[in-house]
Amino acid sequence: MQMTELHRLSREAFVAQIGHVFEHSPWVADSAYEQAGPFHTSEEVYKQLLTAMHEGTEDQKLSLLRAHPDLGGRIQMTDASVAEQKGAGLNQLSEKEYETLKRLNTHYTERFGFPFILAVKGKTKEDIISNIESRIENSREEEFETALNEVGKIAVFRLNDLLGGEHEKEELNHV
Repeated sequence: MQMTELHRLSREAFVAQIGHVFEHSPWVADSAYEQAGPFHTSEEVYKQLLTAMHEGTEDQKLSLLRAHPDLGGRIQMTDASVAEQKGAGLNQLSEKEYETLKRLNTHYTERFGFPFILAVKGKTKEDIISNIESRIENSREEEFETALNEVGKIAVFRLNDLLGGEHEKEELNHV
Protein backbone atom coordinates (compact mmCIF):
# COMPACT_ATOMS: atom_id res chain seq x y z
CA MET A 1 0.00 0.00 0.00
CA GLN A 2 1.22 3.50 -0.80
CA MET A 3 0.62 6.70 1.20
CA THR A 4 -1.53 8.09 -1.63
CA GLU A 5 -3.91 5.16 -1.12
CA LEU A 6 -3.83 5.49 2.66
CA HIS A 7 -4.68 9.18 2.46
CA ARG A 8 -7.95 8.40 0.66
CA LEU A 9 -9.23 5.77 3.08
CA SER A 10 -12.35 6.23 5.16
CA ARG A 11 -12.04 5.70 8.88
CA GLU A 12 -13.37 2.14 8.62
CA ALA A 13 -11.03 1.27 5.75
CA PHE A 14 -8.07 2.86 7.58
CA VAL A 15 -8.76 0.71 10.66
CA ALA A 16 -9.08 -2.37 8.45
CA GLN A 17 -5.72 -1.66 6.77
CA ILE A 18 -3.72 -0.36 9.77
CA GLY A 19 -5.44 -1.94 12.77
CA HIS A 20 -3.25 -5.08 12.72
CA VAL A 21 -0.10 -2.99 13.27
CA PHE A 22 -0.97 -3.08 16.97
CA GLU A 23 -1.52 -6.75 17.83
CA HIS A 24 -5.28 -7.46 18.03
CA SER A 25 -5.90 -3.82 19.05
CA PRO A 26 -7.67 -1.94 16.24
CA TRP A 27 -8.76 0.69 18.77
CA VAL A 28 -5.34 2.33 18.32
CA ALA A 29 -5.87 2.92 14.58
CA ASP A 30 -9.48 3.97 15.16
CA SER A 31 -8.46 6.53 17.78
CA ALA A 32 -5.59 7.82 15.62
CA TYR A 33 -7.89 8.36 12.65
CA GLU A 34 -10.51 10.05 14.80
CA GLN A 35 -7.94 12.49 16.17
CA ALA A 36 -5.97 13.33 13.02
CA GLY A 37 -6.91 11.39 9.88
CA PRO A 38 -6.65 11.38 6.93
CA PHE A 39 -2.87 11.34 6.86
CA HIS A 40 -0.43 12.64 4.27
CA THR A 41 2.88 11.07 5.37
CA SER A 42 3.89 7.84 7.03
CA GLU A 43 5.48 9.90 9.79
CA GLU A 44 2.09 11.51 10.55
CA VAL A 45 0.50 8.06 10.69
CA TYR A 46 3.14 6.70 13.03
CA LYS A 47 3.19 9.70 15.37
CA GLN A 48 -0.59 9.72 15.68
CA LEU A 49 -0.74 5.97 16.25
CA LEU A 50 1.78 6.31 19.07
CA THR A 51 -0.14 9.24 20.54
CA ALA A 52 -3.37 7.24 20.40
CA MET A 53 -1.70 4.25 22.07
CA HIS A 54 -0.25 6.36 24.89
CA GLU A 55 -3.54 8.24 25.37
CA GLY A 56 -5.49 5.01 25.72
CA THR A 57 -6.86 4.06 29.10
CA GLU A 58 -4.75 1.89 31.38
CA ASP A 59 -7.13 -1.00 30.63
CA GLN A 60 -6.74 -0.49 26.87
CA LYS A 61 -2.96 -0.39 27.12
CA LEU A 62 -2.88 -3.46 29.34
CA SER A 63 -5.15 -5.27 26.89
CA LEU A 64 -2.79 -4.27 24.05
CA LEU A 65 0.20 -5.69 25.94
CA ARG A 66 -1.69 -8.87 26.80
CA ALA A 67 -2.60 -9.36 23.13
CA HIS A 68 1.05 -10.11 22.31
CA PRO A 69 2.15 -13.75 22.25
CA ASP A 70 4.98 -15.10 24.35
CA LEU A 71 8.26 -14.94 22.45
CA GLY A 72 9.25 -18.42 21.41
CA GLY A 73 5.84 -19.81 22.32
CA ARG A 74 4.36 -22.63 20.35
CA ILE A 75 0.89 -21.20 19.93
CA GLN A 76 -1.14 -19.79 17.05
CA MET A 77 0.06 -16.24 16.27
CA THR A 78 -0.67 -13.52 13.76
CA ASP A 79 1.29 -13.75 10.51
CA ALA A 80 3.30 -10.67 11.53
CA SER A 81 4.30 -12.24 14.86
CA VAL A 82 5.24 -15.50 13.18
CA ALA A 83 7.47 -13.70 10.68
CA GLU A 84 9.09 -11.51 13.35
CA GLN A 85 9.83 -14.43 15.64
CA LYS A 86 11.11 -16.55 12.74
CA GLY A 87 13.48 -13.74 11.77
CA ALA A 88 14.97 -13.85 15.27
CA GLY A 89 15.41 -17.62 15.13
CA LEU A 90 12.70 -18.35 17.68
CA ASN A 91 11.27 -21.04 15.41
CA GLN A 92 14.56 -22.95 15.74
CA LEU A 93 14.99 -23.13 19.50
CA SER A 94 16.68 -26.18 20.97
CA GLU A 95 14.64 -27.96 23.62
CA LYS A 96 16.84 -26.37 26.33
CA GLU A 97 16.40 -22.86 24.83
CA TYR A 98 12.65 -23.42 24.53
CA GLU A 99 12.39 -24.53 28.17
CA THR A 100 14.52 -21.55 29.32
CA LEU A 101 12.42 -19.07 27.39
CA LYS A 102 9.18 -20.71 28.52
CA ARG A 103 10.31 -20.50 32.17
CA LEU A 104 11.39 -16.87 31.81
CA ASN A 105 8.17 -15.91 30.01
CA THR A 106 6.08 -17.54 32.74
CA HIS A 107 8.04 -15.79 35.50
CA TYR A 108 7.82 -12.45 33.67
CA THR A 109 4.07 -12.72 33.07
CA GLU A 110 3.43 -13.72 36.69
CA ARG A 111 5.51 -10.77 37.91
CA PHE A 112 4.08 -8.08 35.61
CA GLY A 113 0.66 -9.32 34.49
CA PHE A 114 1.46 -9.16 30.76
CA PRO A 115 3.86 -11.01 28.44
CA PHE A 116 7.43 -9.98 27.76
CA ILE A 117 7.47 -7.76 24.67
CA LEU A 118 10.53 -6.97 22.61
CA ALA A 119 10.83 -5.76 19.03
CA VAL A 120 12.85 -8.74 17.85
CA LYS A 121 13.78 -7.58 14.35
CA GLY A 122 17.57 -7.68 14.07
CA LYS A 123 17.94 -9.60 17.33
CA THR A 124 19.07 -13.16 17.96
CA LYS A 125 17.50 -15.67 20.32
CA GLU A 126 20.45 -15.06 22.66
CA ASP A 127 19.69 -11.30 22.63
CA ILE A 128 16.08 -12.03 23.50
CA ILE A 129 16.92 -14.31 26.41
CA SER A 130 19.44 -11.77 27.71
CA ASN A 131 16.83 -8.98 27.47
CA ILE A 132 14.17 -10.87 29.37
CA GLU A 133 16.70 -11.85 32.07
CA SER A 134 17.71 -8.22 32.61
CA ARG A 135 14.25 -6.65 32.33
CA ILE A 136 12.64 -9.06 34.78
CA GLU A 137 14.31 -7.07 37.57
CA ASN A 138 12.54 -3.80 36.60
CA SER A 139 9.63 -2.35 38.52
CA ARG A 140 6.16 -2.91 37.08
CA GLU A 141 5.90 0.78 36.14
CA GLU A 142 9.25 0.69 34.30
CA GLU A 143 8.32 -2.50 32.53
CA PHE A 144 4.85 -1.25 31.55
CA GLU A 145 6.44 1.77 29.83
CA THR A 146 9.25 -0.32 28.33
CA ALA A 147 6.71 -2.79 26.92
CA LEU A 148 4.67 0.05 25.36
CA ASN A 149 7.85 1.48 23.82
CA GLU A 150 8.65 -1.94 22.37
CA VAL A 151 5.12 -2.11 20.93
CA GLY A 152 5.88 1.24 19.27
CA LYS A 153 9.04 -0.20 17.72
CA ILE A 154 7.13 -3.21 16.46
CA ALA A 155 4.60 -0.82 14.91
CA VAL A 156 7.38 0.94 12.97
CA PHE A 157 8.52 -2.35 11.46
CA ARG A 158 4.96 -3.37 10.58
CA LEU A 159 4.16 0.03 9.07
CA ASN A 160 7.36 -0.11 7.02
CA ASP A 161 6.30 -3.52 5.72
CA LEU A 162 2.78 -2.31 4.99
CA LEU A 163 3.58 1.03 3.39
CA GLY A 164 6.70 -0.09 1.54
CA GLY A 165 8.86 2.24 -0.43
CA GLU A 166 12.19 3.66 0.65
CA HIS A 167 10.85 7.15 1.32
CA GLU A 168 8.37 5.93 3.91
CA LYS A 169 10.98 3.66 5.47
CA GLU A 170 13.40 6.55 5.85
CA GLU A 171 10.73 8.71 7.47
CA LEU A 172 9.70 6.03 9.95
CA ASN A 173 13.25 5.11 10.86
CA HIS A 174 13.90 8.69 11.95
CA VAL A 175 10.83 9.02 14.17
